[in-house]
Formats: sequence, C-alpha cells, structure tokens
Amino acid sequence: MLKTKIFHKKKVLTVFLVCAAVLIFLIFRLADLMLFESEYYAKKAQDLHERERDIKAARGEILDASGKVLAANRTVCTISVIHSQIEEPEEVIRVLSEKLEMEEEKIRARVEKRSSIERIKTNVSKEIGDQIRECDLAGVKVDEDYKRYYPFGSLASKVLGFTGSDNQGIIGLEVQYEEILKGTDGKILTLTDARGVELPEAGESRLEPIAGNTLKISLDANIQKFAEQAAEKVMEKKSADRVSILLMNPQNGEILAMTDVPEFDLNQPFTLNVDTTGMSGEEKQDALNQMWRNGCINDTYEPGSTFKIITASAGLEEGVVSLNDHFSCPGFKIVEDRKIRCHKVAGHGAETFVQGAQNSCNPVFIEIGLRLGVEKYYGYFQQFGLLNKTGIDLPGEASTIMHKMEDMGQVELATVSFGQSFQITPIQLASTVSSLINGGRRVTPHFGTAVYDSEGALIRKLEFPLGDRILSEETSKTLDYVLEQVVDGGSGKNAYLEGYHVGGKTATSETLPRSANRYISSFIGFAPADDPQVLGLCVIHNPQGVYYGGTIAAPVIREIFENILPYLGLEPEESSGQD
Repeated sequence: MLKTKIFHKKKVLTVFLVCAAVLIFLIFRLADLMLFESEYYAKKAQDLHERERDIKAARGEILDASGKVLAANRTVCTISVIHSQIEEPEEVIRVLSEKLEMEEEKIRARVEKRSSIERIKTNVSKEIGDQIRECDLAGVKVDEDYKRYYPFGSLASKVLGFTGSDNQGIIGLEVQYEEILKGTDGKILTLTDARGVELPEAGESRLEPIAGNTLKISLDANIQKFAEQAAEKVMEKKSADRVSILLMNPQNGEILAMTDVPEFDLNQPFTLNVDTTGMSGEEKQDALNQMWRNGCINDTYEPGSTFKIITASAGLEEGVVSLNDHFSCPGFKIVEDRKIRCHKVAGHGAETFVQGAQNSCNPVFIEIGLRLGVEKYYGYFQQFGLLNKTGIDLPGEASTIMHKMEDMGQVELATVSFGQSFQITPIQLASTVSSLINGGRRVTPHFGTAVYDSEGALIRKLEFPLGDRILSEETSKTLDYVLEQVVDGGSGKNAYLEGYHVGGKTATSETLPRSANRYISSFIGFAPADDPQVLGLCVIHNPQGVYYGGTIAAPVIREIFENILPYLGLEPEESSGQD
C-alpha cells in the first residue's frame, strides 16, 4: 500500500512537471511571437486579407524621324471575376457570355472556380468593358489595360516588330528596346474579410503605373513607303519570291528605310499572308516564322558583282592596281586547273581598270584578287569588318559565311574576288560599302536615335559613333569616282538620274544548285557620288524572265532616289547630261 501511494505521488509529480514544461514553452513561444515575429505574422495576416490586381503600364511609343507615331497604345479591358463576391452567378454568366461572345460553359467553369480572382478575357475593347461595368455585377472586375496599336498597319513590320498578349516585345525594335519601352506596372490593393469579401469601408489603395519611355528612330515613314511601294512593284512585275531594299545614310549609319516584302499586318501579326488551306499546326508556325523573318539582317546570300567594290577598295588601297592599269579579257581566266568565265563569253578585250569596273569584268577582278594574294586579301576582310556582325540594333543578325583563310586556295581567292562561293547579309554589304565610300570610317547601322519620357522630355540621345578608319580618304574618293563611272557609262547606267551624280554597282548571282536556274539580281547605289548622303541596296530573289541586276534592280534604286533625294533637300543640278 505504501508503494502504491509513492507511485501515485510520482505520477502526479510527473504530470505536474510535464504541464509546467508545456506552460513554460507556451509562454516563451508567445513572447517570441509577440516580440520577435510579430511583423512577419502581421504581414501574413494582411496578405490573407489583401487582394492584388495589376494596373498595366502604357508602353512607350515609337516615333519616326519626323515625329510620326509608328507604334502606339489603345485602351482595352481585362474582365475578371471573384468567386466569393458573386451574388447572382447565373446573371454574371449570362451577361459575360453575351457581351464577350463566349460560350456559357467556359464562363461558368471560371465563375464557379473557387479562387481569389479568375481572369475571363483580356484585350476586350473599352466600349464592351464600359458596357459590362455599367451592369454593376457584384464580383465582376473591369480593369483597363493597353494593347499595342500600329497606325500604319504593315509599314516597316519586320523592323518595328510587335508585342505579345503580355505587351512584351517579340521581334524587331519592340524586343530590342524592351527595357526602354516597357514601363512599370502598378497595383490595386483591396482588403477582404475572412470569407474573401471586400470590405467597402476599407476602399482601395493604388500604386500608380509608370509609363514606358518613347523611342525615336531614324526610319522615315515617307521614305519607307517609297521603298515598300518600289519593292512590291518589282516583285509583282518580275514574279519574284521576295525583294529586300535598304536605304541608309552612309555618313553615320542611320537607316532611313528597310523593307523585305512581302510585309505583314502588325495589328494582326498571327494572321498569315499566304493560303493556309491544308496546313498543319506545325506548318503554320513555320510559315509564321518565315513571314516574320527580316531577310535584310536574318538571311545571307551570294552577293555577286556588288562585292567587286570590296575587291576594288582593297586593290586600290594596297596599290596593286591603279585607274589606268590595262587588262585583257578573252572571256575567261584560267586559275590553276579551272577556266573561270566572264559574263561576256566573247570577252571585253583590252580595257583599263575603270573600264573593267564599268563592264563588271570578272577576269579583271580575279587578277586584282590574285595580285593581293590570300593573306593580304583576307586581311582586308578583317580590316573592313566583313567577318564580324555589324552590330545593328535589331535581334537575329546573321554572320558572313566565308572560307577560312587556311582553306582559301587560288581558285577560292578568284571566285570570292568577284562575289561568289561565300555569303553575306544585305545589311553587312550596305554597311561595308557605306564605310568605304564615306571617306573610309566604319559605321554601325542603326535605327535608335533618342529616348524621351512620356511627357516628351529628352532623356538621352542614342550614340553610335564612327568606328576605326578602314580605308584612306584618298582611296575612298577614288572609289567614289570609279563607281560613278559605272553608272555614267557602264553596267549601272539604268540607275543614272538626270541632275545628280550617282555611283553604284550591279550584280547578278546564281543560287545553289546552279542547275536550278534561280538568280538573285541586285544593285547598290549612292548619291551624290562626290559626297554620299544616301545609299540604297535592292536585292531581288528569283525574278522570272530577264534577271540581270543592271536591267531590273538598278531602275528600282533610280526611282527611289528620284523621289527621296529632293525630299531630303538634295536638289538636282540645273544642267547635267549623261556621258
């Protein structure tokens, strides 16, 4: 019995000690919560009773060189529902189905879903959003948002690019300058009770959005229209696959126009501009990717005789050729075991270097390439910047596809010297030629010129300074003279424009495989020849019928120059005649 009492006392003592320990732990835990973790749990409690909705920031505009708005915003609405606040679910379903033109079952699934907030539809027109707001349906939220809008439709579509449903840039300048254009979203905070119902007496707190900055670019909408119209005209006339045209200021690299037709509607960027009958989903996506590609920067091609400008520049600078050097063209030149033909099978006979340039004679330029030799010629590729990207402010620029120096033999040297057996982008060719004719300083092609805030105040100018000297001023002036002779009395005569000194070079290249009889016709020209202010490049892919660059591409640049030179303040001379 004594043992039983002792055991009972020990049991009571044990229970007491356990209870005391638990009580002490609770006291310390309570003190810890009150003194050290109170802010954390207060924040957690507040989060449970706060509902947050985004206020989208207005995206910055894109302006052309004259201040025209090329990319703007339209007010749209986002329609959402809050399950715990809906009082008449059937009425909500009926009204939203009618106003949004959606199936009732889709809306019912979202209305009945037990979530803090459920989005029904985005990019709803402001008119429809206002109609839904006027219905005053409990639990239905109508928040204003912004949708990108392009006032000129398809103008410069592959340059400007477009945004996705989240208003983020996808291609073109929209993605390149995302950080400048995007802005900072705001917030709407509302307080709710334990059931998730908003407390009317608490009201809403707002964190206002910050609009994106405005981007001004060098592209001129009027010049872009001239370029696109000229490209569409020749594409239709020649039943070509596509046509690329570039116009830029060779003195500073500012791009005045860039088109790669066919373009597409920026306000409907996911609508294909080709027949989609029978296409699978994957085929449609591939077609969209092709439609969005900007051939001026994303694709390479074999430049043909326009590349003779590079060979001439290197030869003149190195001193292996002069204006009065004499050559003989029998219609071909034998290099090692290869007989490489001139485009004139009968040959040009005796000719000077200038006449060889006028005639676009392959043997003349092969000879210059051979005089330079592989090592020196390749050194000029590097000096001219041909083996690097141009650094244009657009995404997806492709690189030059050139032989490695150690793999370039005499035959490769010969073919490269007149523009075959390698590939280059149109923007690289235009930029390099600009740098060779402007006095010899490398330019970076670009669109961006300045950034402004949403009120129109200048934040900063975008600088793309001239690069290293790549050619002496003397050689650059000589080159300008040679290329003016090509237009005045040579293969580029169809680019001649009364009252102006125009320089340029034609090209006709055959795509691989050579047996397919598919050609690329092109012309690169500039004016005035003695002080170049505008450079234009036209590339026509797979023209039908007559395909010579001097016949079909040179007139395109002439027509564009005829329109834009006076527009740019470059008036014709009062008296001028073709030699």
